[in-house]
Amino acid sequence: MRKWGILAATLGLTLAACGGDTTTSGYTGSGTAAGGTRLDVVKQRGQLICGVDGGIPGFSFVDESGAYSGLDVDVCKAVAAAVLGDAEKVEYRRLDSTERFTALAGGEVDMLSRNTTWTISRDTSVGLEFAPTTFFDGQGMMVRTDSGITELADFAGKAICVETGTTTELNLTDQMRQLGVDFEPVVFQDADAAYAAYDEGRCEGMTSDKSQLIARRSTLPTPEDHTLLEVTMSKEPLGPVTVNNDSNWYDVVKWVTYGLFQAEEFGITSENIGTFASTDNPDIARFLGKEGTLGTDMGLSNDFMVQVITQVGNYAEIFDRNLGADSQFELERGQNALWKDGGLLYSPPFR
Repeated sequence: MRKWGILAATLGLTLAACGGDTTTSGYTGSGTAAGGTRLDVVKQRGQLICGVDGGIPGFSFVDESGAYSGLDVDVCKAVAAAVLGDAEKVEYRRLDSTERFTALAGGEVDMLSRNTTWTISRDTSVGLEFAPTTFFDGQGMMVRTDSGITELADFAGKAICVETGTTTELNLTDQMRQLGVDFEPVVFQDADAAYAAYDEGRCEGMTSDKSQLIARRSTLPTPEDHTLLEVTMSKEPLGPVTVNNDSNWYDVVKWVTYGLFQAEEFGITSENIGTFASTDNPDIARFLGKEGTLGTDMGLSNDFMVQVITQVGNYAEIFDRNLGADSQFELERGQNALWKDGGLLYSPPFR
């Protein structure tokens, strides 16, 4: 089982090895370009390189034509729209759970939008910066409906498939140790391999974030033969990630994400944004860049959120088309509703 300390040490070596191979000319390996920041690199390149999973419907999924879709993908698009004025100027890199942090630290990607859980160790010793949470989740367990398994204690002597290098693996071990259940973990570096093994019957259970289990269940040959147990093993705040020591780039990703929440709170959508052109609300005027210098202060155009909303939409639009009422999953907003609607999404003021 991988130790976070080992991963942190590996990342430390990667950060120290400034001359290592990267895909970005002029990148120093510490989050900034020589003489500038990651924001400068992205602008000069004219394209955002975004690390994603690519295999989770509703979050990041690539179809047979090579087109990417999902909530995580739309976050990448939102950042591209804000920085480059074009939501389609994104190159997606599919990264498994063990290579994602090394790819980010080494400059191979500009950011992660890859169902990554915010934890203290990742935020400190691993050297990551977490932008606002875009999906509040919890770890669950999927089993075959006819397995007779109804709770975690039923896994005594049984196998559970899990992706290695994840909080999922650690949470599972902690939960089973606390319950005194002796089980067999079957670990995989790649999620596709883990779900394939579960489908083949090599494991009695498959554990991951509940949202991922729901999404992946839809891809199994007979989804109706599988069910999620009534158990939540952890808190899983998922969101975009950058590296430490580049506050300018982190601010961009952070405030674009907050902007998705704030647009929903203001009631501004991709369809009605034109009606706010002559707004007399000073808060909305600043948000849309009609007053003040909030955008230019970050190195963006003052109307960066206009670009985001027009091309990608607000958070509600993103959620509904990928996971909510307009998707195959029809998930309720729950914790992922705005604070004023009983959820956890909240943006600081744009002023």
